[in-house]
Amino acid sequence: MKWLDEAVSAGHATTAAHPARIAVLDAIRADRTGPVAVRLLQLSRAGDAFVRREVMDLLSSAAERRPWPEAAEAALARLTDPDDEVRRRAAYLVVYAGSHDVALRALGELTEPMVRTALADWLRGSVAHLQDDPLASVRFLARLETLRVAPPRQWPPLDSALLADAGEAARHLEGVGWRWGRVLYQRGRERHVYALVARLLRDPATRDIGAGLAREACHDWRAAPVELLPLLVRHCGPRISPAMAKALTTAALSQAATRAHGSLLAAVPYTPYPAARRPSGRATPSYDSTTAAAVLQARPVDTGRLHHAPEIFGALLDAGPLTFRQAAQLYNLTFKRPGRMQALCAPLWLRHAGPTALPRLLALMTPHLGDYVMGEYYSEGLARMGRHAMPALPSLTALIDRRTRLPANDSTRDGETMLDERLLAAAVDARRAILADTAT
Repeated sequence: MKWLDEAVSAGHATTAAHPARIAVLDAIRADRTGPVAVRLLQLSRAGDAFVRREVMDLLSSAAERRPWPEAAEAALARLTDPDDEVRRRAAYLVVYAGSHDVALRALGELTEPMVRTALADWLRGSVAHLQDDPLASVRFLARLETLRVAPPRQWPPLDSALLADAGEAARHLEGVGWRWGRVLYQRGRERHVYALVARLLRDPATRDIGAGLAREACHDWRAAPVELLPLLVRHCGPRISPAMAKALTTAALSQAATRAHGSLLAAVPYTPYPAARRPSGRATPSYDSTTAAAVLQARPVDTGRLHHAPEIFGALLDAGPLTFRQAAQLYNLTFKRPGRMQALCAPLWLRHAGPTALPRLLALMTPHLGDYVMGEYYSEGLARMGRHAMPALPSLTALIDRRTRLPANDSTRDGETMLDERLLAAAVDARRAILADTAT
């Protein structure tokens, strides 16, 4: 098994998509009692801490959150490892390769704070009964789990207990503010979050926790940046901590917050979130009916994409009715598939087919207004329709009036917040354009 030893010691076995990693995981999935699995379990006792860390990671990946008693036993032995990171990774493996009873027993028997905290963290709801544990981080996690399902009448005492333990819990538990914020969001407790942030920020000992909670709130609720940005600025102090700087960066993503509190932001140093990349801004070709017709003649009838479609069909519609072939092309671009092209071509089809096409077009467009990939284009399309898009106002208004962020998928929470801000701005612009056209 020399190849396995070399792959682990070089870090190749934990490198995503590396052939060595693929080979190791495939071998273990095929046979958990085979030579690869047996050798990995042996390497969990290697003298090199780096190797032990790698093995804990590999065993966790191979376990796939399914019982694996041999791996859990190896991890139990590493809960007292001299290396902090080995112990932390072993805690995860004990929980997900063993049983919760085994992990809870280890949590009760061990005294080392970091290991006990890690076990409690991975055990999730199974630690809810440990609210009187001697370790603050374990008590904090236990009360958070209780808060997830507690009725409203139990919230005040749980809030007080969490607040009392937050500072001490942060010594061994990372992301106290973020964790707390996620639970409060799940319970729909927006106003409670703002009050807790204010209390946490007032105390220098819990200020970073308050910043973390504020940042999470800005990721979750659209009104949070407007509410919390003044508090963040007020409690920045002469030196801004990394947690506070991150909270300010996130709060500044909100256009409403920057409009309301831009002068406050100007007085503190923070790193703005990088602006989204836009198309290169090439000059749009100028079309008349002749050049536009030539472009369409060179394209198949069932074309699915067409650069500068609004300019091309706009030039033709300005000159007169579309030919049967051109209308078929526009029909395919509008109705074949959802996406940017459909959103851009829908107003053109309305110009061609007239108001009778409106219900069908709006039925295609309004369901996509909140889509983080395509929503901006659909709002833009409705704006181009002007007064004809009046029936879409309830859908636009519902999107604008949301208190929570729209679901999005980006590599960071800040990126997802920015996507929501862009969708919100596009919907506001569309509603403004429709109402302005109606008033003229």
